[in-house]
Amino acid sequence: MAPAGNFESLQAAIDNGADSVYFGVEQLNMRARATVNFTMDDLQEIARRCEVKKIRTYLTLNTIIYDHDLSVVKTLLAKAKEANITAVIASDQAVIAMARSIGMEVHISTQLNVTNIETIKFYSLFADTMVLSRELSLRQVKKITEQIEKEQIKGPNGKLVEIEIFGHGALCMAVSGKCYLSLHSNNSSANRGACKQNCRKKYTVIDQETGYELELDNEYIMSPKDLCTIDFLDQVIDSGIQVLKIEGRGRAPEYVATVIKTYREAIDSYVEGTYSKEKIAVWMETLNTVYNRGFWAGYYLGQELGEWSDVPGSLATQKKVYVGKGMHYFPKANIGEFKIEAYDIKVGDKILITGHNTGAQEMVIDEMYVNDIVSEKASKGDSCTFKLPFRIRLSDKLYKIVEA
Repeated sequence: MAPAGNFESLQAAIDNGADSVYFGVEQLNMRARATVNFTMDDLQEIARRCEVKKIRTYLTLNTIIYDHDLSVVKTLLAKAKEANITAVIASDQAVIAMARSIGMEVHISTQLNVTNIETIKFYSLFADTMVLSRELSLRQVKKITEQIEKEQIKGPNGKLVEIEIFGHGALCMAVSGKCYLSLHSNNSSANRGACKQNCRKKYTVIDQETGYELELDNEYIMSPKDLCTIDFLDQVIDSGIQVLKIEGRGRAPEYVATVIKTYREAIDSYVEGTYSKEKIAVWMETLNTVYNRGFWAGYYLGQELGEWSDVPGSLATQKKVYVGKGMHYFPKANIGEFKIEAYDIKVGDKILITGHNTGAQEMVIDEMYVNDIVSEKASKGDSCTFKLPFRIRLSDKLYKIVEA
């Protein structure tokens, strides 16, 4: 299950093997500030692109809801139903009730902190899928999935309730993301999708009574490392879950492309019986190339304490630098034309092209023309063309990938 914060990320998810995507619309989702977000008018296009590839679509509507939000919620759900969006991920009882009243499939958000089988039974009256609390161990997850099977707990669709857990991406120090730091310090509520990420900053802690300064060993003690499960994915799948959720609606399209492609390969490898330590090493190296704060296993393997990041930002081994924008595509020759606006590019460079319909495409330039002449290098102001295995559009962005 892939995150989509915009059309570039949506297309990247579709192109790289996602079975489902989740996304927010405007302000009533937990990433309202962290990403561009879609509008109600985008729902038809989201559904259209995904239906072509038989990919399920999930509208995330899981913030705290106030009375003045209810009319917007009602309109949004009606638009989602009309667009044939598969389901809504919800945490507020009003949203759940409204969705059920129009016959829309409901998934229970991790914001409701589902941690036991009795809670599953209760919400099975309204929902077909439950996103479990992030603080559970795989042993606890497996017990829940076994009880669902044993007791034949079914949702409104008549099928056994499906269990979803987070498999990769950012973690919050607060239980299932219920944090109030941003609200207290900036009057900007994380529970309304407006987190200021206070926890990612560096702090000095001083005992006011003694003046003693706590030595933090250069750790950002409220900023957990990112979750990564690819090195014990066999145990994750064996726990009986049906949905592996990748976090990252605020991340760039190349992040979505890389992470989804990597986990797709790992899951398929497990099914084929070829999942191995050697492959895990390659996958870990790939995941390290895109945004991350370092990796740990979360609480799945039984750790009682978190592992904290020692840097304020990303530990990615690669980064992108802006080069220029797309100008034209020649379909008969499969050639793209770009205007170079910033850094130079040359033959042999690894490049990234992103766009509304293009998604996130990476490749290596093996030959190019600069101002209609074969050349090894293009600089600011030049027009360059090279062969592409995909179509580009006007204003697609061209980057080169460099070592961080």
